[in-house]
Amino acid sequence: MAQLKPGFEINEYLGTIRRSARQVDSNFRKNVPPETEFSRVYRSPIMGLDNKYDIWLNKDKSIMALNLRGTMDEKDSWLENFYSAMIPATGSLQLTDSFTFNYRFAADPRAAVHVGWAIGIGSLAPDVKDKVLHFYGLGIHQLIIEGHSQGGALAFLLTSYLRYLQVDGVLPKDLIIKTYCSAGPKPGNEYYAYDYDYITRGGWAFNVVNARDWVPETPATVQTVRDFNKISPFTNVQKMAKGHGIGLRLAAGYVYKRISNPAFKTRKRYGNYLGKIAYKQVKHYIPQLKKPKYVKSFNFVRAGAPIILEPDEEYYKNYPDTGDNIFRHHLFGPYYFQASRIYGK
Repeated sequence: MAQLKPGFEINEYLGTIRRSARQVDSNFRKNVPPETEFSRVYRSPIMGLDNKYDIWLNKDKSIMALNLRGTMDEKDSWLENFYSAMIPATGSLQLTDSFTFNYRFAADPRAAVHVGWAIGIGSLAPDVKDKVLHFYGLGIHQLIIEGHSQGGALAFLLTSYLRYLQVDGVLPKDLIIKTYCSAGPKPGNEYYAYDYDYITRGGWAFNVVNARDWVPETPATVQTVRDFNKISPFTNVQKMAKGHGIGLRLAAGYVYKRISNPAFKTRKRYGNYLGKIAYKQVKHYIPQLKKPKYVKSFNFVRAGAPIILEPDEEYYKNYPDTGDNIFRHHLFGPYYFQASRIYGK
């Protein structure tokens, strides 16, 4: 019987790409072979903001892979990405008049996550929980959570959500969970990333990134002095200056304002466009969505143990760093090509 073990396994990751490629039109599957090690046993309906997932089983039916679909051409799928205000990592989202998604993505009260992707997980969560328990009841106690691009972003949050369901006794504690995010954007703030990396410590969660891909560099990010830990020189600069000469106090206050004010203004502008205005657009697709309370931060950071695909001369022969195709380094082909070459050896 196949066993999931800690640590990055190239064959597991290449399976993630093969299965992710089956979520989209064949034009986007170039240079990615078909999946032969797993068989698809379930495809969810489209929910939320054009979200969907598949469940695959390996040959001896000992491992299930839950593959989350990435961004599609539909407007609501892109809105899920652009609706990037932050919300607390523990709380609730009222998605319809009859359904409120109660969630915990992190234990740290300072943790915050991307609201659009939280809505995506909230839309899928009831069905996901039912299907995971169903297959667990059939004796399948090993789960791979995976996705590429937006699917990778969703895989971060789904991993957190399911692991805290285990903590709360909703899911069995002996369910083994391993995660492969591929080309995943930044899912939340520093404290969410700390929490995610902690609960998946020991080699159970990876984010594979092509170093020329712009998507993992998103969402738009700004760090202010209020994003630092409580005890730091950035949050206490004026207090620290007390007791010193008036010259130092004035200089400290002047420098503090010159450094902090532009960042605060940028954060406010982001909040207007990526929170308030984006919410109004999302309401066209989820009319009963109640506006959540946002966290005053846009300090998005990476999460997950990074597996870097650094391009070389051979890579650039196949995927030159020129042209108008902004997704040249983001699609399945370049990821499969370079991961096979670097880690397949």
